[in-house]
Amino acid sequence: MSSMVKDILTRPTAARRRIVVKEKFEDQYQINIRAAQPCSARVSRRWSTTARATLSHGSRTKPIPRAILSTPVSDPTPTTKKRVFTFGKGRSEGNKGMKSLLGGKGANLAEMASIGLSVPPGLTISTEACQEYQQVGKKLPEGLWDEIIEGLSIVEKDMGAFLGDPSKPLLLSVRSGAAISMPGMMDTVLNLGLNDEVVAGLAAKSGERFAYDSYRRFLDMFGNVVMGIPHSLFDEKLETMKNAKGINLDTDLTAADLKELVEEYKAVYFEAKGENFPSDPKKQLELSIKAVFDSWDSPRANKYRSINQITGLKGTAVNIQCMVFGNMGNTSGTGVLFTRNPSTGENKLYGEFLINAQGEDVVAGIRTPEDLNTMKNCMPEAYKELVENCEILERHYKDMMDIEFTVQENRLWMLQCRSGKRTGKGAVRIAVDMVNEGLVDTRSVVKMVEPQHLDQLLHPQFEDPSSYKDHVLAKGLPASPGAAVGQVVFCAEDAETWHAQGKTVILVRTETSPEDVGGMHAAVGILTARGGMTSHAAVVARGWGKCCVSGCPDIRVNESEKVVLVGDKLVKEGDWMSLNGSTGEVILGKQPLAPPAMTGDLEVFMAWADQIRRLKVMANADTPEDALTARNNGAEGIGLCRTEHMFFASDERIKAVRKMIMAVTVEQRKAALDLLLPYQRADFEGIFRAMDGLPVTIRLLDPPLHEFLPEGDIEQIVGELTVDTGMTEDEVYTRIEKLSEVNPMLGFRGCRLGISYPELTEMQVRAIFQAAILLSNQGYTVLPEIMVPLIGTPQELSHQVSLIRGVAKKVFSEMGTSLNYKVGTMIEIPRAALVADEIAMEAEFFSFGTNDLTQMTFGYSRDDVGKFLPIYLAKGILQNDPFEVLDQKGVGQLIKMATERGRAARPNLKVGICGEHGGEPSSVAFFAEAGLDYVSCSPFRVPIARLAAAQVVV
Repeated sequence: MSSMVKDILTRPTAARRRIVVKEKFEDQYQINIRAAQPCSARVSRRWSTTARATLSHGSRTKPIPRAILSTPVSDPTPTTKKRVFTFGKGRSEGNKGMKSLLGGKGANLAEMASIGLSVPPGLTISTEACQEYQQVGKKLPEGLWDEIIEGLSIVEKDMGAFLGDPSKPLLLSVRSGAAISMPGMMDTVLNLGLNDEVVAGLAAKSGERFAYDSYRRFLDMFGNVVMGIPHSLFDEKLETMKNAKGINLDTDLTAADLKELVEEYKAVYFEAKGENFPSDPKKQLELSIKAVFDSWDSPRANKYRSINQITGLKGTAVNIQCMVFGNMGNTSGTGVLFTRNPSTGENKLYGEFLINAQGEDVVAGIRTPEDLNTMKNCMPEAYKELVENCEILERHYKDMMDIEFTVQENRLWMLQCRSGKRTGKGAVRIAVDMVNEGLVDTRSVVKMVEPQHLDQLLHPQFEDPSSYKDHVLAKGLPASPGAAVGQVVFCAEDAETWHAQGKTVILVRTETSPEDVGGMHAAVGILTARGGMTSHAAVVARGWGKCCVSGCPDIRVNESEKVVLVGDKLVKEGDWMSLNGSTGEVILGKQPLAPPAMTGDLEVFMAWADQIRRLKVMANADTPEDALTARNNGAEGIGLCRTEHMFFASDERIKAVRKMIMAVTVEQRKAALDLLLPYQRADFEGIFRAMDGLPVTIRLLDPPLHEFLPEGDIEQIVGELTVDTGMTEDEVYTRIEKLSEVNPMLGFRGCRLGISYPELTEMQVRAIFQAAILLSNQGYTVLPEIMVPLIGTPQELSHQVSLIRGVAKKVFSEMGTSLNYKVGTMIEIPRAALVADEIAMEAEFFSFGTNDLTQMTFGYSRDDVGKFLPIYLAKGILQNDPFEVLDQKGVGQLIKMATERGRAARPNLKVGICGEHGGEPSSVAFFAEAGLDYVSCSPFRVPIARLAAAQVVV
């Protein structure tokens, strides 16, 4: 070890460290919550290929999936005047519970230091300081610089080294870190503190090559991140020199070469900025802190927060740490790992390592990362300690951890830890394994799997992977599992545009950067030529549940020509491609997909969730096939069966419906309905059979009648209806004119149809009860619930209830038997919520139709809201699309009011919801807390709602 490093880095004995860790762990920490999620930053567009580079304080990116992000982070940390918190040498002024104030990265650095792990000393500037910085016009708040210098002096004293002192040089990293990780969206600066005098002192202590290699890296990173100079201007100088010297790798440059490169980089800086590179280290520090604060409000960061619905954060913290160096020769290196495989959940270390490297070597794609076994073979003692630290951190945080580390001359330094991002498959296996290992219990483990993880598991896979073997073009790294089929595009902007047009796309890039985040989100799959398993594309894709194949060396991407060459095959923009993210295969053409299934670990995990939750989960299903899927996914009944969907199942049915619509007399209408009755009865039989023993809620006909008419221009419609109904053209024209409405969604629909045409309700109810009794006679347990739609007054419901009960009596009499049933209503009109106590006198259950209730409460037409909703979201007028995430302050209050008033009138009133919000996690949480009995959602979202309902209880 060099004399400089001996001066600076003094280490407690391994035995002492183990005692400290043991005492801290046993006496103080019985932690059962997840690790914080810090923000990682990218150093430049090109460097962000892998955005995994700590690699001696560089940062690497980590995505956060959407559902977890929609809930603002909170912790018990009070608002405080203190804005700078130091850590190091077994002590810290913060802890992992302070992520709202210190950011995830800062909170976990403090925690690791306090439990005795080897963490380079440093200080964290709080998120509140960032908030103040933005509020006072992007200036450092009054007194903050003095607090930073005071904190820095504590670090300098700890290290025995000083910023700007050539004889005892201290170099720093400056990194971002918000309370929720935002992969590569904010900035990082490494090797801060170098100038011509300091680099000479560093060279005297640690060697010229290392010193000038660090200096040229700093000039490049500071110039790009802090001063906005394109990285490509520096990179051109590096590539020119390598070509002139006839070498391929940076590591082959000599000390003299690097000295020359430093001068060229300074010239680049002067030419771009019209001034010399700032040689004062404290000025460097001030500008870097401002750059990190500014990156919080950068376009890419704002876009990422918008995509992931991240709200309620104060800003980013700034973490300033002593540099440790992975580029000091073959006894040094840098790496990143997960304590378990984030794709599969296997209990085995998973990561990458580079010898003699700093972080940007990995992210720039210059060198290919190696397996952790490289470290095990080359640095056995450091590797052994790393394994011990992984075990300590898993036991401490009770979660799978994501760790960044650097080895400097055989000494291990822990740079960062956080709860590791994982796929749905990985999340479920890790949860089940950790229960079996005794690390966590079945109650707390439900928080370890996020609702969107289940969404990933319920995505399709390839129908038959063996069938496409002859079409495999290339094979890369299986970076994020699953299957993706789409049309090839080559830039993020095109991916977003094509997605907006309803197309499914595969984004193909040489490498991805944080600026590509919009296109990555729009694509169904991502393919990159460069990057490892911990690259930017891989980590972001895993967090979002996107299929990703990275580091595919056989492909040559020409983004300007919009083609990719694979061997002798040319794939153009718009061509179909399939990706297998579980195997890394790149497949030509559109391969068939198969639906997923609930198996193995997922069934075990969901059984634990079901033991905890109180809210029942039902499904919206209109066919026997949908009902069976719902039941297989754990639905406890059908909360919404839309009878109108059955009418489109065949030409015969839709023709009969059109005859009913066009009928002028009651007799004509009844004749048409008689044709429909057998179809309806058969469908109900299939649904009752699939849901044997579970309740089935059937909504009577709801949509406006015009929806059943043919599409096209008026002549086509009239022509088709004359053929279907036998009416003359004049009769059809007259009838269409009577059916036309200015605002159909507020017009002749719902219960208004059944009241105006009672024979329509009679036919549907008769079909329901006949099917129920037929199945009951066959030994099935049938629990029908009939739901009257679009009630606004108790009188409307009273009319329909009376009619339904009359038909029931007739059918029971005709068939010689009876059965239990319920009659209730959908609450979709705000007035119905206000008079819920009166409506409950007639209704045995309420089901909130939150789609229409949202539409009528806001006065937003669902069909037209797309014209202004994006603007509202962008300007912060609305935080979420209210048709996706329940508006708890408005629509939610109507639901609570109606529930309370309804139960006051009828204490045993059954209450649920059947809108799209029934499968959205934060909405499910609201419904559970509001005391509803059930939610109903689409069959494939049933597991998500089951988990969300359990997480509310925990």
